[in-house]
Amino acid sequence: MDALIATYRIWISRFVGAAFIALVLFTSSRLAGTLPGALLAFIGLLLVGVAVAGRLWCSLYIAGYKNQQLIRSGPYSMTRNPLYFFSFLGFTGIGMATQSLTIGLGTAVLFLLFYPYVIRHEESFLQREFGGVFDDYLRTTPRFWPNLKLLHEPETWQVNPRTFRREVGDVLGFILAVALVLLAGALHANGMLPSLLLLP
Repeated sequence: MDALIATYRIWISRFVGAAFIALVLFTSSRLAGTLPGALLAFIGLLLVGVAVAGRLWCSLYIAGYKNQQLIRSGPYSMTRNPLYFFSFLGFTGIGMATQSLTIGLGTAVLFLLFYPYVIRHEESFLQREFGGVFDDYLRTTPRFWPNLKLLHEPETWQVNPRTFRREVGDVLGFILAVALVLLAGALHANGMLPSLLLLP
């Protein structure tokens, strides 16, 4: 199952993304325009901001090194999967930005159900590639939730700028998704987009 989901991860993600867009376009939140709704949107935007900064931080460390060297510094010293952790924050934040608690919690649950399969598959690969070094990493570093006390960073780090630039393009997807959510909300509020379903 791990290998199957990891193999089709991109297609599954695209399908879920298309379903999310349809949900945003044709549903509205009961909390839209209220103080709780504004608070949800604020939390969502904050989570997306942390996700973008976090993924860029991760990319500084793996740009040019991925699958060639086991990185254990920076965000990788606190958790073995910081990219997925920050993606989790980003997807949850996009859901919260809709001002719907249902969509916000739904995106978080979907991520937590889907990505453990991908993580296990990738860890099997790293185990084969790095053997004992990875075994030590397993013992000392949490799989997903970061332990801030473990953070350590070098004074300098060499980065592959082309690889890093690609990641900058990837994180713009989070910002684009939030922009779509905000636009859809404004269109609903002005009666320019129909709401087929009202969600809490």
